[in-house]
Amino acid sequence: MVSSTHDTTFLATPGHQMNPTIELLLTRRSVAPRLLAAPAPTPDEIETLLTIASRVPDHGRAVPWRFIVIAPDGGARLGDLIAAAFVADHPDAPAATIDAERGRLLRAPLVIAIVSSPHENPKAPELEQILSAGAAGMSLLIAANAMGYAANWHTEWYAYDRRFLGELGLTDQERIAGFVHIGTAIERPQDRPRPALDDIVVRYGADGVAPFDNALRTR
Repeated sequence: MVSSTHDTTFLATPGHQMNPTIELLLTRRSVAPRLLAAPAPTPDEIETLLTIASRVPDHGRAVPWRFIVIAPDGGARLGDLIAAAFVADHPDAPAATIDAERGRLLRAPLVIAIVSSPHENPKAPELEQILSAGAAGMSLLIAANAMGYAANWHTEWYAYDRRFLGELGLTDQERIAGFVHIGTAIERPQDRPRPALDDIVVRYGADGVAPFDNALRTR
């Protein structure tokens, strides 16, 4: 079960040696579901993951998200539904493609769906509630990595198909924010290029907008 104690080991302290939390965030890398194998998180670890995922910014305490833990036999059942929907839309699809669709939720030993569930709240506009669901997904992903597992956040076409969402019990107002696939990496991919900060960050000061690199030199 989840411990009520708090470990302060990973608290960042400016000016001190990099701690494991910062190192994890700087090196985090998604691993494709096909490269995820057993072992998966234990039941106690899954409870911890979900507890962490629910500790995210949530303006107005709207709780605009929930989670669906998809067991392997559930993934097989959902796979049959995915395959049937795919065949209905692509009647001439080859058998190998249909089989691949059927295995969508069986590639990793654990899949957790994040459901975005916004509702009327005087303090929290819908966009804030949707972003909160995204924060829950990212926390789930990072927590899995911190436990030593690899993970990947996917949606794919069936996440937007109401024939599929109804089976998961989603209401008309709910959407899938993502499926987080979790397991043990059998292969670690190389890191990919990341955007340069100069391309995505600006500084706003007394003179208005300025390049970010200038902000590093001008305090």
